[in-house]
Amino acid sequence: MLAVRTLTAVALLAAFLAALFFLERAVFALLTGAIVACAAHEWAGLSRLRGSAAIAYAAGCAALYGALAAWAWPMDTSAMPMIAILIGAAAFWGLIVPLWLARGMQSSSQVLMAAAGLAVLVPAALAMAALPPWQLLAILCLVWISDTAAYLVGRRFGRHKLAPSVSPGKTIEGAAGAILASLAYAVILALTMPAIGSHVKGLAWVPYAAAAMLLCASGIFGDLFESGAKRYAGVKDSGKLLPGHGGVLDRVDSVCAALPVGALLVTWAGVR
Repeated sequence: MLAVRTLTAVALLAAFLAALFFLERAVFALLTGAIVACAAHEWAGLSRLRGSAAIAYAAGCAALYGALAAWAWPMDTSAMPMIAILIGAAAFWGLIVPLWLARGMQSSSQVLMAAAGLAVLVPAALAMAALPPWQLLAILCLVWISDTAAYLVGRRFGRHKLAPSVSPGKTIEGAAGAILASLAYAVILALTMPAIGSHVKGLAWVPYAAAAMLLCASGIFGDLFESGAKRYAGVKDSGKLLPGHGGVLDRVDSVCAALPVGALLVTWAGVR
């Protein structure tokens, strides 16, 4: 199982990097739309939609993404349409999701869960299509590193549950490990990349570190929210498309929360 999981991860990473750096931006945006459609079909299942209703939901999510991308094209995270979408997504993850998780998702209606899927998938996809390749990769690497650190630290040292009613396997120790790994990555990034390091001097290290922790926290909320949705649907994985990993949502849950927040942060910081 580990071998299958590793091979799938390597193949996905290679394909993603090739698409990110070698495809034209319009083609990459179309590819992102295909990912939205796959993830939306899985979210429909988590929302207890079946058959033609699930297909219609996936098509609707992809169409909404396509319409917004075409409206904002050429896409730029500093343009007003994108700024408004990113602020709305950040408010969703920073305000609505924590309250929703605290209240519990089991009593949520299908309509509410389906609407949440739009907020989860569409802004993240727009940010993915709009961000320059190196900025997108920098944000994704932070999420991947924090996810890995949370798993390893939690498995070795985890004693106290982070959100037992939502995801019993996640621990406070794992979350602390994710934050520390994110900070270490952010420091290395600032010291090795002039485009970032030129903005991080003196007291600027404080908001920079806070931004890294905020991105890490966003990813954790994304992971927890999808876990809550899977518990709502009574399933272990969102799908079976990716051997050893489950579904598309199982791989992008943290990313869906971190990307809009990260795009907003780099835009406000003026990083180019």
